[in-house]
Amino acid sequence: MKIRHIILPLALIFTLASFRYTYTIDEVVSAIKVGDASRMSKYFDNMVDITLKDRSYSYSRSQAEMILRDFFSNSGVKNFKVVHRGNSNESEYCVGSLATGSGEYRTTIFMRVRGDKKFLQELRFETSGN
Repeated sequence: MKIRHIILPLALIFTLASFRYTYTIDEVVSAIKVGDASRMSKYFDNMVDITLKDRSYSYSRSQAEMILRDFFSNSGVKNFKVVHRGNSNESEYCVGSLATGSGEYRTTIFMRVRGDKKFLQELRFETSGN
């Protein structure tokens, strides 16, 4: 009976220790909805590809945060609605519509697994044809 009291807690400890938290795209979507660049930055990979309108560049984490902070504050985020999402073994993506004070943007979010975590690698904000 004493062995059961030892084995059960040990099994629980090993199970919890092996649990790895993986970021999900829902957390990024939540940050975009409120235009929170600093909240998004914790999901960034070392380099992030950002497309704003017709320009695309690769930025470091801190540069990407500054670019997004500027974009969100100048545009005035109103709402973000997910239109489509998908995933494969190593990646997850989402396409949505970002409503801002300066117009609508077709937005694509792309996350990929690196090591044991999923990181945001690419963001695209393209002006909608509306």
